[in-house]
Amino acid sequence: MIDLNFKYKEAISYLKKESPFIPDVALILGSGLGDFVNSTKKIKSLSTSAIPGYPKATVEGHQGVIHFSIIENKNVLIFQGRLHFYEGYKLSDCLLPVFLTSKLSCNQIILTNAAGGISRNFVPGDLMLIDSFNSINLKKEIANLIGISSIDKRNNFLNCPSKKMNEIFIESAKEIGIPLNSGTYWYTKGPSYETPAEIELIRKFGGDAVGMSTVHEAVFASSLKIDVAAVSCITNMAAGISLQKLSHNEVTETAAKVAEIFSLLLKTAISRL
Repeated sequence: MIDLNFKYKEAISYLKKESPFIPDVALILGSGLGDFVNSTKKIKSLSTSAIPGYPKATVEGHQGVIHFSIIENKNVLIFQGRLHFYEGYKLSDCLLPVFLTSKLSCNQIILTNAAGGISRNFVPGDLMLIDSFNSINLKKEIANLIGISSIDKRNNFLNCPSKKMNEIFIESAKEIGIPLNSGTYWYTKGPSYETPAEIELIRKFGGDAVGMSTVHEAVFASSLKIDVAAVSCITNMAAGISLQKLSHNEVTETAAKVAEIFSLLLKTAISRL
């Protein structure tokens, strides 16, 4: 396993020096969801380009800014944008937001993403609380790529996502009257969208939504004993389910349309953490 403490020694030092508080919760914003930060009380913002050794995000909708914000009297560390394996980075690079979260002594994280809907019950714009993760050889492939080798650390994944945090999201959705589906998020490496045949295979294996992020972040966070909750915005229906050609523009446009209810759900849940 790559020694992240050594590799990102300067980044850790820089962020600890610049941090105005110890975060109560961290939040990683997915494609098209970055504008959420504008509805928060920002205390301090740092461009990731100013952080020594921090890789550059190259995907549209991932701005590469870290915010220290106040949300409902909670100190929140917000990563506006994430790094993806398909951008050509090592998986260890893609784990940096989670790793820095742990170094700031934060033990709760919320992961968000834009995902393709597989369940026939979904329509673009739906929100799905992730209650399970999957992939081909998930535990072996993801855990080995990350470098999680011990039995104890692998078993931490059994409570991922956190049942307690998921209950908070469910109760928050009920409180504000927002429909919130739940389901299994299936991880693929990308960058190409999945074929109709691949989607049918994923559907038969129980996948409700599919995307190219989040799972390795969740596994790694759990290995560090950080509680994880994750919410997908269903921005399009997956190949073979919708006749419409898939595009990243569709992803970001749909995410923008549900930004208001998504923001309300996040804020309500964060207030309960």
